[in-house]
Amino acid sequence: MSSLPSRVWTDVEWERIQLGYRAYDMDEKWNVFCEDRVVFLHRSWTGHGIYEASFAPAESGGYTITQAVVETDPERYRNPEDAYDCVMLELLISTIVLGEPATELRGRLVELTAQRSGTADLPAGAVQHSVLGLRTNP
Repeated sequence: MSSLPSRVWTDVEWERIQLGYRAYDMDEKWNVFCEDRVVFLHRSWTGHGIYEASFAPAESGGYTITQAVVETDPERYRNPEDAYDCVMLELLISTIVLGEPATELRGRLVELTAQRSGTADLPAGAVQHSVLGLRTNP
C-alpha cells in the first residue's frame, strides 16, 4: 500500500491488537490475528487474506504501521483505491479489534464509497455494514 494510516497506537492498544478478533456471527465479516508484529485481516466467510500490516515501535512511544499490503486479485477483493484501503485498514483495526466508534473514519469510508459509486445519497449504515459487518461481541 502506498498510503498508510498515520495513527500511533498506544502500547495498551498494541497489546489488544495482538490478541486479534474472531468473528462469532454470520454478520461479522472479519477475522484478525497477529504473528510477531504483522497483523493479518481475513474475510471471515472465505478465509481470504485481504490486508497485512507490519507494525513497529514509534519514536515517541506506541506503535505505527510501517508497511502494509492489500489483496489485488479482483476475484478475492475489488481494490478501489489507495485512500479507501488506508481508511479501511485503520477502520478495521479501530472498530473490529479495539471496539472504538471511529466516527470520523466511518464518515470518510462513506464519502469514499459515494465518490466511487457516483451516488451521493448512499445510506451510511448500509455502506458500513456491507464492508465492516456487525461486531456483536465488543
